[in-house]
Amino acid sequence: MSEFEELIDIMERLRGEGGCPWDRKQSYETLRAYIVEEAYELVEAITNGLPDKIKEESGDLLLQIVFIASIAKEKCQFDINDVINSLCGKLIRRHPHVFADESVADSDEVLRNWERIKLEEKKVEEANPSESKSDSILSGVPRTLPALLKAYRIQEKAAHVGFDWEKEDISPILLKIQEEMVEVEKAIEEKDSVGIEEEIGDLLFASVNLARHLGVNPDVALGRANEKFMLRFSEIEKMIKESGRNWAEFSLGDLDNMWNLAKKRVG
Repeated sequence: MSEFEELIDIMERLRGEGGCPWDRKQSYETLRAYIVEEAYELVEAITNGLPDKIKEESGDLLLQIVFIASIAKEKCQFDINDVINSLCGKLIRRHPHVFADESVADSDEVLRNWERIKLEEKKVEEANPSESKSDSILSGVPRTLPALLKAYRIQEKAAHVGFDWEKEDISPILLKIQEEMVEVEKAIEEKDSVGIEEEIGDLLFASVNLARHLGVNPDVALGRANEKFMLRFSEIEKMIKESGRNWAEFSLGDLDNMWNLAKKRVG
């Protein structure tokens, strides 16, 4: 028995008669939160560059897929082999430059071909109304993605079909950000709360565009900024605790000096 077969066997025992009450109770719906959580834990492990943790969290994420397939098998919908076969077929279809005689110039063309093939597949699906989906290029972006990551994926999808700023010149994006900042300031002056929210959204969307053009994942970048802030703030908390005084006893100038000292200490 292979390691993967053993994993499937373990899951079936957990879900079967005499198995684990908690595992037997789970459903598609109850697993949703765990799938998201495990994905983020894997992302965190990768961000921190911890191979052992990456291995562990990869296993936890794989478990969710096996769990879903086990539930589906019980419902006579599909099993893990169907999942694997579906994935293999998709990978082969969408990589004709590897598995067929098509040639590509670079990774950008690979992505454009991926979107083209995906749209062709959706047209075939339309023949079966029960499986028909939107033919929009953006329909593949999950609605439940966090907003920052969703903006990034939307822009990527649009860029794959050529709807994008020129790759070699970020100056129009910088001008767009300045333009959106002016719109934010105008909404603030007008005390337009709805407009402020809308314009800040536009400013963030433009900033995501800049990050993408510079080869930076904004979700990862913001995550690093969050961690950096927390580390420095924790250092300030230590200083205040060591002083024996309360937060209210320090002026904003005092706290700013502590912040600068924290930056020197922890980076």
